[in-house]
Amino acid sequence: MWLRWATCVAMAIAPCVYAQDDRSRLDVLTLDAALERVGRVHPDLRLSDARRPLLEAGIDAASQRPPLTAGATLENFAGNGPYAGAGRAELTVTLAGVLERGGKLEARRAVAMAQLDALAPQREVLRLDLLAETARRYLDVTAAQRQRDIALEDIAQRKRAVDAAQRRLSAGASPESALMTAQAALAQAQLDRDRAYQAEEVARLRLAALWNGREGQFRTAAGDPLALPALEDFRQLAEWLERTPELAALAGQARVREAELRLAQSARQPDLQWQAGLRGLNGDDALALTGGFSLPLGSASRAAPGIRAAEAGLRLGDAERDAMRSRLYVLLASAHGQYTTARLEAARLGTDVLPRLARAELAADRAWRAGAISYLEWSQLQAMRVEARKRQLDVAVQAQQALIEIQRLTGQPLVAPGLASLPETAP
Repeated sequence: MWLRWATCVAMAIAPCVYAQDDRSRLDVLTLDAALERVGRVHPDLRLSDARRPLLEAGIDAASQRPPLTAGATLENFAGNGPYAGAGRAELTVTLAGVLERGGKLEARRAVAMAQLDALAPQREVLRLDLLAETARRYLDVTAAQRQRDIALEDIAQRKRAVDAAQRRLSAGASPESALMTAQAALAQAQLDRDRAYQAEEVARLRLAALWNGREGQFRTAAGDPLALPALEDFRQLAEWLERTPELAALAGQARVREAELRLAQSARQPDLQWQAGLRGLNGDDALALTGGFSLPLGSASRAAPGIRAAEAGLRLGDAERDAMRSRLYVLLASAHGQYTTARLEAARLGTDVLPRLARAELAADRAWRAGAISYLEWSQLQAMRVEARKRQLDVAVQAQQALIEIQRLTGQPLVAPGLASLPETAP
């Protein structure tokens, strides 16, 4: 389930060229490896696993029948008149027990079994939450790397602008302010690069914290956040939502409450208490058998409050399940709309805006070197192109986050074959 779910995560972890820097010497951490580490050591999952022996012990305890009771009664061992002294003492040895009626044993076992069965969907909810959080933090690292790449490309073109401004100033073709402006733009691009490096460092530390790591001594496999697959139809996603582990966890709780109701109903049948014994008749030097039984009265009235409480709990579970289904549907619709909108915007920026800005920037470069335009016009086009790339990355990250949320809600692979107009993730 871990690896299957991981391959459906929205980040297309396709190999690409990683910028050569000091981090290139670190070990590469793939998303699958990160998920495996989290699944192995995260305390929430270990806590869930630690509950299983407790619930299994509860089944054993619920399977036990009422204990037998051994007793002894000494009568007439002291008194006055004819009972003075110990000559008339009589000893009775008894064995007593309870005969449960109404299926109480089976009802107790059913409650304990239902509690154990409910553990699996609860653990699956925790696991999907951790998968989603791991994917989000991994995406943060990848996004920081892409922001750094944009900054490095911006630095390269700003350096070319500084060199060109220096040559034009030396030739007397442009004022010194143009050189200073180009140098300031270069400094800003270098600041963006340093900020991206710091953001990547923080993101790696946050990712490592999920497996109790204290140092981010790794680099992630460089991926392409712009690879945004097409989704299945929303109606299909809504159908998958009915099988989400969160609803399954509530269904497990409903089965526990149903078992508790049957246990409460079994209390209407009173238990038969029996007793058998052997009495020594000291005066006659003989033995006699004794026996008896008792049946509590008013069991139905005493069981009524517990039955009403169990029935109310069952109705509450139905209401909780309906409310959860409604909340999940709203979350799914919101995430689906966010993904669709962000995917469209990222695609349009890549096909319509960025190519035109790139051609305009090259044309402005030639025009400025020829003295046809001012440096300010060229610099503005450079800034517009960088901002468009940053915007495309931002909306792509938003789309990836929305897709991770959709997968967390449904727990299903989402790419529809033949539907993607952008690069798809691996099936």
